[in-house]
Amino acid sequence: MMTEKIEDPAADIAWMRRVAEEGRQRPMQGASILFAAGLLYGVASLGHWAVASGLAGLDMSAVNYIWIGVTVVFFAVLVLVIRALKRAGGVETSANRASGTAWASVGWGIFALSLSMAVLAWRLGEDAAIVTLALMPSVIMVFYGSGWAVTAAMQRSKPLWGLALASFAAAPLLAALVGQAEQYLAYAAALFLLMALPGFLLMRAARG
Repeated sequence: MMTEKIEDPAADIAWMRRVAEEGRQRPMQGASILFAAGLLYGVASLGHWAVASGLAGLDMSAVNYIWIGVTVVFFAVLVLVIRALKRAGGVETSANRASGTAWASVGWGIFALSLSMAVLAWRLGEDAAIVTLALMPSVIMVFYGSGWAVTAAMQRSKPLWGLALASFAAAPLLAALVGQAEQYLAYAAALFLLMALPGFLLMRAARG
């Protein structure tokens, strides 16, 4: 027995219009997480640059402790922010749900990629670790570009599209600096300008 699929184009168009209107009328939630990520990892990148350039006077092994320490702090902040957002409650729009899912996927994607690179380094040795870690800033900027692109589409925001394009453009620029301490100085600038600052501005808009 065949079942007939009933389509209602008018209802589909109305739903898409409602999602678009929600995106324009309600600011993005969870921007404080983006602000925290950009700020903390930007500071970590500055620390990496200081060690790699010799400014800090530390062995290169110190960068491992910098990144691990910042990640622990970020996860602690993440738990606190998520709890605060749940307590705040309020109306959650379709646009915010989609954006939240996109950024959660970005975060878990970066986490899974980091674990994959750690396994690869363990299996293939130090040389593989150096190559994979050198590409991490570029890969992470691609992830961020994808997150901004989804958010821009749901919020119908041209400035957010600009952030997406800038994040994608930053990826090959950072790759061009591989092997130089300046790569992590540039990475810090990208994190501050393309994550921390927009996250702060969106956070203020949500509170206002």
